[in-house]
Amino acid sequence: MKAYVFDLDGTVYLGNTLLPGAKEAIGKIREEGKRLLFLSNNPLRTRGDYVQKLAGLGISIVEAEILNSAYVLCQHLRKIEPGAVVYPIGEAALKLELQEHGFTISEDPEKIRYVIASFDRTFAYPKLQIALAAIKQGAHFIATNPDRTCPVEDGELPDAGAVIGAIEGMTGKKVEWVAGKPSRIMAEAVVKHLDLEPEEILMVGDRLQTDIAMGEHGFKTALVLSGVTQESDLKTSPYRPDYCLAGIWELKPE
Repeated sequence: MKAYVFDLDGTVYLGNTLLPGAKEAIGKIREEGKRLLFLSNNPLRTRGDYVQKLAGLGISIVEAEILNSAYVLCQHLRKIEPGAVVYPIGEAALKLELQEHGFTISEDPEKIRYVIASFDRTFAYPKLQIALAAIKQGAHFIATNPDRTCPVEDGELPDAGAVIGAIEGMTGKKVEWVAGKPSRIMAEAVVKHLDLEPEEILMVGDRLQTDIAMGEHGFKTALVLSGVTQESDLKTSPYRPDYCLAGIWELKPE
């Protein structure tokens, strides 16, 4: 492998707790001269926020070593319709990312071109009303990431998948595209960012449906059992990792 791509939640840390061996494994990969990229579906932080969080946990990275679903969505949407009027059902980091990419945020259904479903701990009924009216007016329906839940120290939180489900159930319209893992949009962003072939990259993560499903785009994959997935889940999953590890500490880059 020429590059190691790490999921964050459930792989490197849980909530605000660094997982055992994470710092040592990442240090070993750097010592081997391998490329390193952190790849998160979580849109609650900007890339700069993630740099600061990892620094606080003892892992030093630069902003160029991290991509997340909000950033990749903005990059992709800017290619499709730069400067579009959008309505994000999400939190401050997503809104900031959209504004920094030149998009206009509005709650006027007649002006909204894209309704964006995301991880939103402030999700409330009035947001559904705006989304419904905008989509009826012809707005596109897209999302940052498909995760149903997000792992934390004491369990899981409802994630963007819950918001997607609410909008789909309300409108009868399927989400048009999702930026986060395991989408082709995210896979292409990783390949372009690292300037490598997919088979030269190892994707390490704790979710079969997102991290390990990246293998369908040609990546090698390693499942870690430190997050939401248990070994028994492999029996019924259509996604098969190349490696299955108890945690990131079992990585041996040499």
